[in-house]
Amino acid sequence: MTEQRRDQRDERDVRAVAEGAGAAHGAPETGRRHASDEEVHAWEALVATARRTVSDGLVVGTSGNVSVRVGDTVLVTPSGVPYDRLAPDDLTGVDLTGRQVLGTLVPTSELPMHLAIYRSTDAGAVVHTHAVHATAVSTLVSELPSIHYMTSALGGPVRVAPYATYGTEELAENMLRALTDRFGCLLQNHGTITYGAGLDQAYDRTAQLEWMCRLWLTASSIPGRTPSLLSPEQVAQAGERLRGYGQRG
Repeated sequence: MTEQRRDQRDERDVRAVAEGAGAAHGAPETGRRHASDEEVHAWEALVATARRTVSDGLVVGTSGNVSVRVGDTVLVTPSGVPYDRLAPDDLTGVDLTGRQVLGTLVPTSELPMHLAIYRSTDAGAVVHTHAVHATAVSTLVSELPSIHYMTSALGGPVRVAPYATYGTEELAENMLRALTDRFGCLLQNHGTITYGAGLDQAYDRTAQLEWMCRLWLTASSIPGRTPSLLSPEQVAQAGERLRGYGQRG
């Protein structure tokens, strides 16, 4: 079955596969529907982002998960499926209550965290990883020290959400508190979660958070030395400058 999906990826048009999958499962009785063109394209981008988390070393195996919002539908990586095996007909989507409306694969077990963010913010995409340096930091402190001015890109010092069992509403609630006025947080003894307007921004914030955690761990490891940290005022000033960063128009 897995090999057949891989072959289909190369042989079938993405849109045709998505529509064919819906027809094959024929499923009005389950409340599921055909994917729109926008959802099919968003799924392609989601799968590419999920694979990037693996190639960049932010997750191992099937750890971590990615979602993107299209209207009132949230497309999510399915539970327990390696990202390199995801095919167009694996498209998985839920509404904002968590009811599955697209696909037949079981959504990620971390769906409560993703939905909590979409219900509480204007997020367009969410990325959750088990990045090693960030996870290490989550076991040491309650907040990542302001080691670099890119702290401001995440809204300020990154908090650590207290530990709770994965996939639970308790974890989602702890995460939301840590995300107050922030675009990302660490999950104690677990990993990271960030969100953004789209997949690129959510992913960039994840990568930046992992880099800052690695930087702090490296600086903190020098015997007899203590890293210098930025003041809240310095972080705020950097944030003001970052708002005008990059190309315009």
